[in-house]
Parts: sequence; C-alpha cells; structure tokens
Amino acid sequence: MEKKTVLYEKHVAMGAKIVPFAGYLMPVQYTDIIKEHMAVRTNAGIFDVSHMGEIMLEGEDAVKNLNHLLTNDYTVMKAGKVRYSPMCYENGGVVDDLLVYKMGETKYLIVVNASNKDKDYEWMKANIFGNVTLTDISDEVAQIAIQGPKTNEVMKKLTDIEKLPAKYYTFAEHIDVGGIDCLVSQTGYTGEFGYELYCRAEEGCRLWDLLVEAGQEIGMPACGLGARDTLRLEAAMPLYGHEMDETITPLQTGLNFAVKMNKEEFIGKKAMEEMGEPKITRVGLKVTGRGLVREHTELVKDGAEAGHTTSGTFLPYLKGAYAMALVDRKYAEPGTELTALVRGRQITCEVTALPFYRKGE
Repeated sequence: MEKKTVLYEKHVAMGAKIVPFAGYLMPVQYTDIIKEHMAVRTNAGIFDVSHMGEIMLEGEDAVKNLNHLLTNDYTVMKAGKVRYSPMCYENGGVVDDLLVYKMGETKYLIVVNASNKDKDYEWMKANIFGNVTLTDISDEVAQIAIQGPKTNEVMKKLTDIEKLPAKYYTFAEHIDVGGIDCLVSQTGYTGEFGYELYCRAEEGCRLWDLLVEAGQEIGMPACGLGARDTLRLEAAMPLYGHEMDETITPLQTGLNFAVKMNKEEFIGKKAMEEMGEPKITRVGLKVTGRGLVREHTELVKDGAEAGHTTSGTFLPYLKGAYAMALVDRKYAEPGTELTALVRGRQITCEVTALPFYRKGE
C-alpha cells in the first residue's frame, strides 16, 4: 500500500491528479504540466518533495564513512555546504545518487531518492564502520521546494532573505519562515534558482499554506511530478533508474565530476579502474524528425546499434522534443545524426551538448 506525505490532503483539496510514485501517492499535476513548467522557468512554483528520504550520519568517523560509501570526496568540506555524489556497488553500478549536507564536523544529513530510501539505508548500514551512528529520520521531516526566478519575492514575505543561503549548494539552519524553524538550502531539481525547505513533519502543512498564500500575489502555482520531470530533463539532470542504475557506472553516465578516482578507496573504485575508459557516455538528443522519443528507445547509426535513450519528452520552455541517451562514444560528437526506432517508425535525432537549458540563457 502506498504511503502519503503529510501534505497529501492539501493536494487533494487543491484538485491535484494523484498517482502512485516511489511508494507514495503524489500529485502528478494540478492544472496543466506545461503551465506549471513555464511558471517555474519565468515566475515561481512550489513542490511537495516530502517523499524524499533523509538519513543522519553522526560520529567521529563520519567523514571516513562518507569517503568509503560515496564516490565524491568529503575530506575537505565546510559546514553549511551541500555536495552531490553517486553511491556505488562493488561492481561500479549505482545504488543511488544523493546529496550530503555538512551540519558539523561529525554530523551530516544525507538526502536520498524516495524510491531508494530503504535500500540506501540498508546498504549504508551494512557498510559503515567505526564510531558512527546512522538514523533514518525521513518520517520526521517535511520537505518543500520553491523554485523559479521570483522565488525571493515569495520568501521575503515570510523571512529575512538576507539570512537565506546566498550560494548554490549551500544551506542555513534555524531560519524562521513564518514562525516555523526551517533548514533552507539553495538546491533543487529544476535547473532554476530556488530553495528546498526542511521542517518538522508536523509543521509541514502550515509551512505549505504559508508559502502558497505568500505566492498568490505573483500567481505562483503548486507543481506536480510531471513538471518536476520535464524541468529536470530540460536542465539535463540525471534520474536514478533512467540515466543510471545498478548496471551503469557514474563514469559511463558522465558524472566524472563527482567520482574522485584519486581517493585512496571507495566502494566500486576497483571495478571502475578495471573497466578502464568507458565505452559509452551520456549525450543530449534534439529530435529533428516528427514525433516524441521517450526512454528505452533503441538508437541506430547507418543500421548499426548506437545506444538507447534514457529519458525523453517534449520540453515546454525549449518548445521541442528532446532526449538524453547512453551511446557508444564514437557517436557522442555534437552534430552526429542518429535514428530512434519508435514502434516501427524511424525518427531522426541530432546529438547536442548538455544541458539543453541553462538558467539565464
């Protein structure tokens, strides 16, 4: 049986279309996915992301454990910073990708994908060592994202925006947002400026109401999973189960920036070393033919197998059909023409640089 976030009744009252997702009943849209998407690109939008998982790692050996569990390097990191990393199996395949918040020298908040939360927690628990404790606090936390260029027009009605995190991938604790104690990070999954707010689960509904009311003046809509997915694809942000999974290494999907092969060790390092230079890589595709190219679509070049798509749809801000794909490196040069085989039809695509969209451009 699917769970419900603390905001479930709010979504129902707002007329959202509810669908099962990652073990939860979540809003896929409130009115129109394209309108919700465009609001985030040009105005602001609010999302319930309380289905995400939160895990606390504490103790004097916390950094050693992070460096063992994760591919990125946490040796030098200041409190108040956020850092992205894949977490791998011994074979180099990805368990999940996640964010680490440094709350202190021995205290870290790890935010994981909803669909992988239990699996991640069990994997971490089985692989930690030394003086650390691991605690799943997901049920104690509500998480709300507000994203878009006019985000601060909403936030300034509820808090002192001078106290909000000023840089991307930073956060501040104990921010008073309309009388609610929040951790606020300048992060998001849309490619747009914005914040993610964490508060106690029992305060989640009140925080949602305050933000929705504060956004009324600028016409800020509530946004569902549909817009969240088109926004992240437009910004070329990878999604677990699409651009990576237990069979795909982070090096194969272009996450080299978050894989520190010069670290002494981490789970999966040996396997990636033995594989050598990846034979496949992630690319962007602009659909030049007629039609949409969605995930798991075979790609060919002059009749030869070239790879497959991992995500794809119509992108509202760019007003076109696009996809991300894993292809043989010899076909990765921008401008290369590939053919997608869609239910017996051939649809032409052109390899293009990622991301498709970059804020301010």
